[in-house]
Amino acid sequence: MDIRKLAVVGAGQMGAGIAQVAAQAGLEVVLIDQDGALVEKGLAGIRAQLDRAVTKGKLTAELAAATIARIKGGRSTDDAAGAQIAVEAVTENEAVKRKVFEGLARAMGTEAILASNTSSIPITRLAASVPAPERVIGMHFMNPVPVMQLVEIIRAIQTSDATYAATDALAKKLGKTTVLSKDMPGFIVNRILIPMINEACFALQEGLGSAADIDTAMKLGTNQPMGPLTLADFIGLDTCLSIAEVLHKGLGEDKYRPAPILRQHVEAGWLGKKSKRGFFAY
Repeated sequence: MDIRKLAVVGAGQMGAGIAQVAAQAGLEVVLIDQDGALVEKGLAGIRAQLDRAVTKGKLTAELAAATIARIKGGRSTDDAAGAQIAVEAVTENEAVKRKVFEGLARAMGTEAILASNTSSIPITRLAASVPAPERVIGMHFMNPVPVMQLVEIIRAIQTSDATYAATDALAKKLGKTTVLSKDMPGFIVNRILIPMINEACFALQEGLGSAADIDTAMKLGTNQPMGPLTLADFIGLDTCLSIAEVLHKGLGEDKYRPAPILRQHVEAGWLGKKSKRGFFAY
């Protein structure tokens, strides 16, 4: 499949990042969100990222201008018409994602690929909600998208070989390295990452060490760029809790149960960096 135009639904940090890397790779992009203010904020963030790249000498002003010119804003899934692939990057809520998929399926031809950037929701269930489910796939980018190298590709049981091949080729065109995961709870990255973060929460809860000491120990002892509690704050504690609950419910093993201190922080509204307070203050 010759992918020339990509639609992104969800103009938050992830969606804007996907739009940016696609436009930098030469694709025509439409960035869609029902909240027009979020579309404008997303476009402004992309311009700021490109301007910083120009200032640092990593990108010419001409290439930056050409990149932003390839991105248009939209307010409805109808604006995805004409795209060969759409990537939804909306909130991690299955009902919301299914509604987006249904809208995209109406707007786009049955040959168009429908990809989800979900970090935990089963792709097989999302595929079952639309006609031609063989064109549905998981395309999980890492945050921040312009910086992180990985795209985790998840095949639903319905996903066709042609859909997988086109998605894999697109990710590589965007300059990413891909890994292929079965459609199992958490996929590869979060199946391993979230239990590590959750265990750090248990360690904090049990007084094994302070949040700072736990993070310092893991940074210097295992050569990680940031400690697990800081990483949880950056991801969002509500997101970490949601994925932990998916793992616990989907795999049915007690070792995946969310730490009470994680749930307590979410109930308090201490969600991490985005709320200015999580395990650390920002």
